[in-house]
Amino acid sequence: MGAKRKLTGVVFSDLGRAASFMAVDSVAAAMRAALGFAAYPGTLNVRLDTPAARAVWSSVRDGSGIPIAAGGFCAARCFPALIEGNWRGAVILPEVADYPADKLEIVAPARLKDALKLADGARLTLEFVD
Repeated sequence: MGAKRKLTGVVFSDLGRAASFMAVDSVAAAMRAALGFAAYPGTLNVRLDTPAARAVWSSVRDGSGIPIAAGGFCAARCFPALIEGNWRGAVILPEVADYPADKLEIVAPARLKDALKLADGARLTLEFVD
């Protein structure tokens, strides 16, 4: 793809369901193999609050992404990204009907809210990488 695919969104708290998905051994191993790092067992939720950000995400998610073994949960794909310019991570997209088009779930080797000192309402920038 080569072109820069960068977007910004707003951090928010959600239901906390990703932690159970991330805690499944087969899922954690599949993510480690696909992404090259052990992901913190949880996600950082980001809401895309501009048409431009939603357009970037739409074009990225229409690509193939990296499939993640479901381990009894729904299937998912991940899309590697650089978070705030220097943190390696990925957006995880659960393959479920009616998943919100304006919601991103981001994984990284650390709990991003702590590592980046983020609170709900903070803006976060990420760039998708090949």
